[in-house]
Amino acid sequence: MSLRTRNLIAIFLTAFVAAGCATAVRQVPGGPHERLGMSVPAQVAPKTEGEKVVSIAAGFLGTPYRYGGASPRKGFDCSGLVFYSFEQLGQKVPRTAADQRKAAERVKRDDLEPGDLVFFRTSKGRVDHVGIYAGDGRFIHAPNSGSVVSYASLDDPYYKSHFVSAGRF
Repeated sequence: MSLRTRNLIAIFLTAFVAAGCATAVRQVPGGPHERLGMSVPAQVAPKTEGEKVVSIAAGFLGTPYRYGGASPRKGFDCSGLVFYSFEQLGQKVPRTAADQRKAAERVKRDDLEPGDLVFFRTSKGRVDHVGIYAGDGRFIHAPNSGSVVSYASLDDPYYKSHFVSAGRF
């Protein structure tokens, strides 16, 4: 084993241990474990379809925002991330945030479960932003141009004031 490979493994294991046990370890296709020829068992496997959607979307954290984007290669806009994540489970959802809201079964904010969608009205009086609820008041989304797929909080003053509704597929 080369010194470079050993150093990469040491860095990976240090980051893995430092991450703690607060969240499940996710195997992202093409992630560092695959590049190093390693297998990392998931500590907590997603059980519900909603948890699976969250796990899929979380695999794209750091992927650049791209208007109209709906794939990891091209980048994602908010509804493209939702569309692609659900598609990976064989579930078809509409492509735009407004159409996703119309098609989803309404859910009260207090009844949100992982995998539910959260909808926002950020401009022009229409629903134009969506995220995937991850639990604990957080959601995964592709925020805007110049940013990347990331977590945000429903309690953030901006998102709290622009929240419109939630839905479930």
